[in-house]
Amino acid sequence: MNKSNKILKYLAFCFAIGVCFLFGNQVAAQRVAASPEYIKALTPEWKGERFPDGRPKVSDALLERLKAISIEEAWGVLRNKGYNNQYEGDWQIILPEEVMTGRVVTAQYMPLRPDFQNQVKAQGVDVEGRSPKGGTNSWPIDILTNGDVYVADGYGKIADGTLIGDNLGNSIYAKSQRGVIFYGSVRDQEGLSEIDGFNGWIKGQDPSFIKEMMLTTINHPIRIGRATVLPGDVVLAKKYGVIFIPAHLLEDLVLTSEVTGLRDEFGHQRLREKKYLAGEIDSEWTEAIKKDFLDWLNNYPGKLPMTKAELDAYLKERNY
Repeated sequence: MNKSNKILKYLAFCFAIGVCFLFGNQVAAQRVAASPEYIKALTPEWKGERFPDGRPKVSDALLERLKAISIEEAWGVLRNKGYNNQYEGDWQIILPEEVMTGRVVTAQYMPLRPDFQNQVKAQGVDVEGRSPKGGTNSWPIDILTNGDVYVADGYGKIADGTLIGDNLGNSIYAKSQRGVIFYGSVRDQEGLSEIDGFNGWIKGQDPSFIKEMMLTTINHPIRIGRATVLPGDVVLAKKYGVIFIPAHLLEDLVLTSEVTGLRDEFGHQRLREKKYLAGEIDSEWTEAIKKDFLDWLNNYPGKLPMTKAELDAYLKERNY
């Protein structure tokens, strides 16, 4: 064997060792909970503050304003931006008349497979330092912070698929001051309904305990019915359904929806006054109607949902 061949074989050997080391590290680094780096890679369009776990940290003020936005308005804004799969309906709601908004923490559950569950438990306990006591369905709850909404894919399992009861419900509310959205079920709904401030959007309830299912991931992408949900999304949950909003779209969605609401209020008022025909309000507005709308805004009798500066900037950039 000549010297050149020896060098090539040595380089190939080094490359093979490097590949094994690289992929060996990747396998060892597989986590139950997504790393901050992974969450940042999932949400690159968010340019604002983040939590230590990497999730976008939208402002509390926007979460509060979002409560007044209708499901249809939010859905319309997202659809216009090409986000067609962010809505899920047909829920059982613990407190149907209440509205919930918050920052999403995701969890995924699957039918139990012992070897996979053993790997999840070993990774969670030995590597990530999670609690060895109780079931793994408590792990997503342990990481909740104020303003978080626990969103879980329980693959629609009802009997023996109850992800929480009232004990875990109390823990969820103590940490997040919010509730849950489960594509699955809960137990002790009566007890959950007695937790002041707690709410839940669920697919069912059952007196059974969780059985033959396992937690697989925390803060990874999940599916909730028709919707694709990422950690750090913002949720708007009402009795009319649930919308999952990418964090980087929230500010524009709220402002656009607020202006749409004002346009509708103005249009309804002018129709009641018989100042314009329905066709004039439903089609592109004339310059006269636009001017009337601006005058109406300047003399708005209540408190506008946005600042005057936000409204002026919005109207300046759009043909309303």
